[in-house]
Amino acid sequence: MATSTAAATSHKPFRVIAAASIGNALEWYDIAVYAIFATVLSKVFFPAQDETVSLLLTLGTFGVSFLIRPIGAVVLGAYADRAGRKASLTLSIRLMVLGTAIICLMPSYETVGLVAPIGILLARLIQGFSAGGEFGSATAFMVEHMPGRRGFVASWQFASQGLSTLVSAGMGVLLTTTLSPEQLESWGWRIPFAVGLLVGPVGYYIRRFVDEAPEFTATQTAEPHSPVRTVLRTQKARILLVVGALLVSTVLNYTITYMPTYAIKQLGLPASTSFAATLATGIVLTVVTPLAGHLSDKIGRVKLMGVFAALILLLIYPIFATLVAFPGFGVMVGMMLLIGLLKACYFGALPALMSELFPTETRATGMSIGYNIGVSVFGGFTPFISTWLIGLTGTSLAPSFYLMFAAAASLLSLLVIRRRLGLR
Repeated sequence: MATSTAAATSHKPFRVIAAASIGNALEWYDIAVYAIFATVLSKVFFPAQDETVSLLLTLGTFGVSFLIRPIGAVVLGAYADRAGRKASLTLSIRLMVLGTAIICLMPSYETVGLVAPIGILLARLIQGFSAGGEFGSATAFMVEHMPGRRGFVASWQFASQGLSTLVSAGMGVLLTTTLSPEQLESWGWRIPFAVGLLVGPVGYYIRRFVDEAPEFTATQTAEPHSPVRTVLRTQKARILLVVGALLVSTVLNYTITYMPTYAIKQLGLPASTSFAATLATGIVLTVVTPLAGHLSDKIGRVKLMGVFAALILLLIYPIFATLVAFPGFGVMVGMMLLIGLLKACYFGALPALMSELFPTETRATGMSIGYNIGVSVFGGFTPFISTWLIGLTGTSLAPSFYLMFAAAASLLSLLVIRRRLGLR
C-alpha cells in the first residue's frame, strides 16, 4: 500500500509542494500584511495620544499571538503524527481562514470601542494556534513524499514565505501609491486581508485531494502512541537544537517584515520606498531559497548554513550602518536585497535539517514544538524588541545587535549538530 502511494505521488511533486506550502504561504502573508500595515492598524484599532504607544500596542498584539503557537504545535503536531499529515493540514488551513476573516471584517475602534482591539487579538490568537501545527506537519508531509530530495522540496516551505512577502509588499506599494492616507486608513487596509481570505478555499481544496505521505503510512501501527510524551521525554535536546538553528532565520524573517515601519519611523523614508525594498527582498527569497535547498542536498545542510550564519554575523551591522548613514531608495533596495540573499541561502536548507533531527513517528510533533518555541520567543517579538532597543539605546542601529546575537547562537547550534549528531 505504501509503495503504491509513493508511486502515485512521485509523479506529482508540484501538487505535493503546493498542498504543503500554500498554508504556510497564507500564514506568512497575513503576518507580513499585519506588520507592513502596522502604522495604519495602530490608528484604526489601537488609537492613543502618543503614536509610539499606539504602535507598541499594535506590535505587542502581533507578538502576543505567537505565545499560543507552542500550544498549536503540541495539539496539531501530535494530531499529524497520529491521524496523518493530511488531516492536520486540512484543519489548520480552516483555522487560518477564520482568523483572517475576523481581521478583514472587524469594525474600527471608533465604531465599536474595545471590541475592536479584543477582536484583533482573538483573530491573531486563532492564526497563531493554527500556524503552530502548520510548519511541522507540512514539512513532514513534503520530506516524506520525496525523501531523496529533502533539501529542495522542504525549501519550498520558506520559498513560499518569500512569495508571500512579495505579494504583501506589492499590495503595500499598490495601495500606498493609489490611495490617499485617509482612504487607506478608512477601508484600503482591508483589501490585502480580503485577498488572503480568497486563498484559503483554494488551499483547502488542494489539500483535500492529495495523497497521504507514504513514509508516514508505512510507519503507522495499530498500537496507540503519544508523540508529545515521546518528544518531551527523549528528544528535548533535539528541540533545543531546532530552536538554536532556527534563531537567526526567524529573527531575520520578522526584521524584514518590520523594515517598512523602521524605514518610515527611523529613516524618514516614504512608505512606497520601504514597500518597494521589501518587494525586492521577496523576489530574492522566492527565487534563491529552492536553489539553496537543492545545493544542500549536494554539499550538506550544516556546511551551507554555517557559512551564511557567519556572514550574517559579520555583515548585518555594516548593512544597518549603511542604511542609517545613506537613507534613500537605492541604498534601501540594495541593503534589503543583500539581507534577502543571506537569509535565503541560510534557511533554504533549514526545514530539511530540522526534519532529519526527528524520526518519522514524532517528526511533525518535534519540528512543530521546536519551530514554534523559537518563533514565539525570538521571532514574533522582533518588531517589538527592535523598537524597544532603539528607544533604550538611542541609536537606529539597535536592530542589528539582536540579529548578531541570533547569528552567534545559530552558529553554536550548528556546531553541536555536526559534532554530536553527525549531520552535515
